Amino acid sequence: MSAATIIRKELSALRVPPNFADYAAERARFSWDAVRRALAEQGAGRVNLGWLAADRHAQGPLGGKPAYRFLSAAGAPRDLSYGELSRLSSRFCNVLRGLGVGRGERLFVLSGRIPELYVAVLGSLKNGSVVSPLFSAFGPEPIATRVNLGGGRVLVTTDELYERKVAKWRDRMPTLEHVLLVAAEGGATNVPGTLDLATLMDAAADDCEVAPTGAEDMALLHFTSGTTGTPKGAVHVHGAVATHWATGKYALDLHPDDVFWCTADPGWVTGTSYGIVAPLLHGVTSIVDREEFDAERWYGILRDQDVSVWYTAPTAIRMLMKAGAEIPRKYGFPRLRFIASVGEPLNPEAVRWGQEVLGLPIHDNWWQTETGGIMIANTPAFDIRPGSMGRPLPGIEAAIVKRNEDGSIAFVEAPDTEGELALKAGWPSMFRGYLHNEERYRKCFAGPDDAWYLTGDLAKRDADGYYWFVGRADDVIKSAGHLIGPFEVESALMEHPAVAEAGVIGKPDPVVGEVVKAFVSLKQGFVDGEALRKELLGHARKRLGAAVAPKEIAVLASLPRTRSGKIMRRLLKARELGLPEGDLSTLEAGG
Repeated sequence: MSAATIIRKELSALRVPPNFADYAAERARFSWDAVRRALAEQGAGRVNLGWLAADRHAQGPLGGKPAYRFLSAAGAPRDLSYGELSRLSSRFCNVLRGLGVGRGERLFVLSGRIPELYVAVLGSLKNGSVVSPLFSAFGPEPIATRVNLGGGRVLVTTDELYERKVAKWRDRMPTLEHVLLVAAEGGATNVPGTLDLATLMDAAADDCEVAPTGAEDMALLHFTSGTTGTPKGAVHVHGAVATHWATGKYALDLHPDDVFWCTADPGWVTGTSYGIVAPLLHGVTSIVDREEFDAERWYGILRDQDVSVWYTAPTAIRMLMKAGAEIPRKYGFPRLRFIASVGEPLNPEAVRWGQEVLGLPIHDNWWQTETGGIMIANTPAFDIRPGSMGRPLPGIEAAIVKRNEDGSIAFVEAPDTEGELALKAGWPSMFRGYLHNEERYRKCFAGPDDAWYLTGDLAKRDADGYYWFVGRADDVIKSAGHLIGPFEVESALMEHPAVAEAGVIGKPDPVVGEVVKAFVSLKQGFVDGEALRKELLGHARKRLGAAVAPKEIAVLASLPRTRSGKIMRRLLKARELGLPEGDLSTLEAGG
């Protein structure tokens, strides 16, 4: 990259002195033990993520400060202070105890961005229960699949979502004992087989004794889809809080007087780690908007709510770019000082667009569901190389490796050489397993003593230590920041009586990154036509939800398969995009 393309930074030009200004020195003096000591106010070896996030500031000078400001088009903003959040999450903790729900038992949350969601997550953690957030746009089948895989005992949702997505599937979730409903407009519900959450909260006490969890106790269960099989449940522990605090400081540069807006839905790991936990640990006020994306609305929020740190996704940035530069010119953002992005690689044009239109470059960063927190980032004090995901944060050691046939790895030292991105194991938010799939988990690690986590992402490192994303080593589809596993979509399509087989790929899209395209072959007696394709699209949308379902369907006489019977998605994608087909030695005859 030429020097002209680098966005240079001057410390004197930054509006706030950054938390991270000397890369080498801060990395050299950093230790996770020091972070743990700073957070270990519970004593006796206890670490409870819910207490640290919800209660730590409640009794001090921040007790009356807004922890969250909830926005909706239907009414005035609603502030929820640190003191109120502590009290309400304690009430929810007591609700669970009144139902006999204890430590280690799984609670799923399915709702939009409403106060009850945040209260339920933190109250469950204080109870020692394990929280698994669900994306509210999921269809009934993905919801049931995850609840069953996780052995969910409790589901917190709204009456409207329950009626549309859960009620008819309730008997297919045998472990689900309690469904707690949030009524529309703050009313009460009386749905058979459910409990009204507001009534239970009104009867609960304001104080609870926080469960004596330790750093290695399971706290969160985030599902991530792979290319084969069912979704994988990544296990995260209470000790992950150290990474949430450190990355909030270094990657997002949070300061006490910041107003922070993370646009990610809490149903995804970003919305949990950085929409719930990290900002609370730093005592900042977070903006939560209930509405769907709208360019005018978003610019209005940035201005009217005095947002100073904004964490969003490349899809949203591309949609803002598509809306044009005239809209933001009507607004001023005097407090906005830092913009970061995550979810998929951020193209260089978007980085520079931020500089030209918003007055600030957009800082890409990289992490995964499995890492639990930001690992590599472009931070406020350092030059940006547009298109790069940045450099490893303090406490994180990264490398580029090649996998050998015998399962060992070789480290790539030469700059600008493509390989697999690997991380030295041991950071606090590293996932501790895939639920019920220890063999799959062990395969994620290699090197001496299995000390390196293999991310499955292809990348390269330049001579200055900046990392550049190349592509996924597997077929996971990234659409609007969501990870979509082809197998799950294929399975839903094959439930339709007309479908004999299905293969799914991600097709490049200028707005959302990739859209899901499905290829199907039909059973005998069914004939391809526009009506059938619309029916298949509707079937998939009903089962999977709009965010996951395919946007296009093509009907083929047969799908390319390997001799062992696996559908070759790689070949489907190559043929769709006119790319080289590569090695066809394993292709089934006639494919």
